[in-house]
Amino acid sequence: MKILKFSSILFLALALNLISCNDDQFLEENPTSFYTIDNAFSTPSQIDQVLVSIYSHIRDLWVNPSESTWLFNMKGKGTDMYDVPVIRLSNSFSDYSTINADHDTFYEVFTTWYYVINRANLAIYAADLDNITWSSDEEKAYVLAQARFFRAFAYKNLAELFGGVPIVTEITTTARFDYERSSRIETYQYAIDEMEAIVGDLPETTSNGGRLVKGAAYHNLAELYLAMGTEMEEEGESGAQTAYNQSVSYADKVIDGGTYALMDSRFGSRVNENQVAIDIYENGSTGNDVVDTIQFTPNYYWDLFQEDNVNYQDGNTECIWAAQIDYDAYKAEDTKSKLNYSRTYGPVFRDVAKTWFNGTLEDVGGRGVSQVNITMYTRDSIYAGDYADDMRNSDIVFRRRFKGNVSTSDHYKEIVPWSLMYNQSTDENTNINNRSEVYPVSCKIATDSYTGISDGENRSNLFRDDYIIRLPETILLRAEAKQRLGNKSGAAADVNLLRERAQCGYMVTADDMDDNFNTILDERARELVYEEHRWNTLLRMGGTIAVDRIRKYAYWSATAATLTFNFNLWPIPQTVIDTNKDVDIEQNEGWTNR
Repeated sequence: MKILKFSSILFLALALNLISCNDDQFLEENPTSFYTIDNAFSTPSQIDQVLVSIYSHIRDLWVNPSESTWLFNMKGKGTDMYDVPVIRLSNSFSDYSTINADHDTFYEVFTTWYYVINRANLAIYAADLDNITWSSDEEKAYVLAQARFFRAFAYKNLAELFGGVPIVTEITTTARFDYERSSRIETYQYAIDEMEAIVGDLPETTSNGGRLVKGAAYHNLAELYLAMGTEMEEEGESGAQTAYNQSVSYADKVIDGGTYALMDSRFGSRVNENQVAIDIYENGSTGNDVVDTIQFTPNYYWDLFQEDNVNYQDGNTECIWAAQIDYDAYKAEDTKSKLNYSRTYGPVFRDVAKTWFNGTLEDVGGRGVSQVNITMYTRDSIYAGDYADDMRNSDIVFRRRFKGNVSTSDHYKEIVPWSLMYNQSTDENTNINNRSEVYPVSCKIATDSYTGISDGENRSNLFRDDYIIRLPETILLRAEAKQRLGNKSGAAADVNLLRERAQCGYMVTADDMDDNFNTILDERARELVYEEHRWNTLLRMGGTIAVDRIRKYAYWSATAATLTFNFNLWPIPQTVIDTNKDVDIEQNEGWTNR
């Protein structure tokens, strides 16, 4: 049972109370219970409900339970790592003949972060109201720290994606059309100042799963200083080296501070399982007989993504911040408390590989409909050659073995070779289309044991918590900061912390740390597939890193053909520019008149 719950009915700051009245009072213009911002809050718990609504919102941004196209785009669709299969080409985010400043994704992402800022500003305002009685100074300080963290977190995301944006620090009760855009460095600096101001009021750890702790602020400060240093260097400003050193310093507090550590031995709810067996049903139907099994050997990386294993409170010392998912809450009222990853990210073997596979059971990775697929880079290239020997590429983690379950096929109860699935036709375009729907299945998106089947659930959803910040990302931020400081051997050593944990056969060297950060980006793909927001990573790195990698690794040829311009920021949504009629907001480079 999770401590941090998301109720479907939250306290509304400006809600109206229903009051009783007699007939004489009905027409009197003397409202005794009219709520305003100043009197709607009377208890700390009501302010905390505003924070809970932000936690809930961020959970939805990370896990996308509503399967919104713009959220798939925000998390990384259209980058080097993810695209869409042929059956979803109408929802592509990699065809630049259709992508411009009017694209709804940019507006939705821009405004969703201002929603967080608005809620955070409301909580901050309410916390200082005279009528609120706090049990202690520490209680109030923690509420304010969480609200200011969320505000800074929103500005960090806005700056990474859009560059400088208007900084709004107070609630607004009247329409404004005169917001002024800050620079990207100023936006980063504002977020840094906020994070540094509140980090002392965040606890080292908490008994409440999902609540913010110091490590989350330290991690974000490491990322913010790294991002700001990169932008300073791009603009030729002084201070970049100082910023990179600050990034390393804050990352050190997480990595070497004694609270967090990489998990390097079996742990958690399934620690006693030495083998995992998936049943093969004839023709992929539970109405038929079990005709075979396929066996896998668990490891500690797989343990990281099992139910009841994700939170720090579960004994997982590399979890810094996790979105909370609870099956009981899902059944009772919170229909968004789920990870619909098997459905949205899962392959569709039953479509293009139906000669050998049928059904939506565990043997094919669940009930996949592939709204987002992984590129050939993500599934194969990063594990080529010396990089193949890697726990993250092991069968239990990144499953590549699938036994045919169609009784009439020539590979019934046998492993179907990828070469066969990938090359079913003499027409290469047909093969490209087919490959877009079938790919390896990560343990992050599927399981051998789905919760809720006896209650009528199908194999679409996982009911485990989901990482927002995990220690390996902090390590990779530090590696990047070290490399930008010129310390390539130190950067390689940090990358090797993850490679050693993954029992890789090849350890990188300083010579591998290329100036376009390909080694770090490849390691991020291996470690953080389905976790990181890849657009944030690519765009904050500056230069043409994002477009170069998209052109090189995008699944569909239309991407390289239509991406005929360079950009290192998303466009400011045209609606935002047009609405702010009293002050001009300049469009980002590359997006004007597209």
